[in-house]
Amino acid sequence: MEEIKAVIIDDEELARELIKNYLKEYQDIRIIGECENGFEAIKTIAELKPDLLFLDIQMPKLNGFEMLELIPDPPEIIFITAHNDFAIKAFEMNAVDYLLKPYSQERLVAAVQKARERIQAGVSPGDKLYRLIHQPLAERLERIVVKSGTKIKVIPVDKIVYLEAQDDYIMIYTEEGKHLKQGTMKYFEDHLDQSRFIRVHRSFIVRIDQVTQLEPYSKETYILKLKNGACLKVSRNGLKNLKEKFKF
Repeated sequence: MEEIKAVIIDDEELARELIKNYLKEYQDIRIIGECENGFEAIKTIAELKPDLLFLDIQMPKLNGFEMLELIPDPPEIIFITAHNDFAIKAFEMNAVDYLLKPYSQERLVAAVQKARERIQAGVSPGDKLYRLIHQPLAERLERIVVKSGTKIKVIPVDKIVYLEAQDDYIMIYTEEGKHLKQGTMKYFEDHLDQSRFIRVHRSFIVRIDQVTQLEPYSKETYILKLKNGACLKVSRNGLKNLKEKFKF
């Protein structure tokens, strides 16, 4: 039987040891790496290219979903977590299985068998997983994870000044600098708290408390000034949104 290379990602050592212990008699499953957090996992996955991840969700620094955003072609995933709140999202992301701690050896082995069947069938989960990660979800963003080279930065949304569309990417302007992230304005418009952020143009979303002034620029054209000195174009719909929000 063809060998399956797996990586365990969990901040609890006992949880990692349990997985290894449950699978030690299955010679076709080889654990090639262990990671305590999402930062380590991104590097390990890029270097070792596993077929399967055993992935916790709630971890320090980066949670499991945030980590997946930064992996261009994820392998098969078995989520293993103490929280049942994320099961629907996990299966929408085409996860192999979702195990709640504590779980039995039989339960883990059954999940691995599902993964084995998918891997042997040669079906890549990456494209579907990427699309589903970037679909609008009900919850609001509280932070955004960006990657530049080997560096990863977590940006709290209250540090964002504004966002600008740049082809298939979004430039995120913060109080400390700017960061590029793949995505769409629609995604961020749906995810950011609408009581704190407003879309003023097809290319701009601004944090409301950063607005200082709205000025006419030419006939039916306005410019929005922000606290950091930025001047942004305002569309007709953006002007309507601003007038409703600020009573201009």
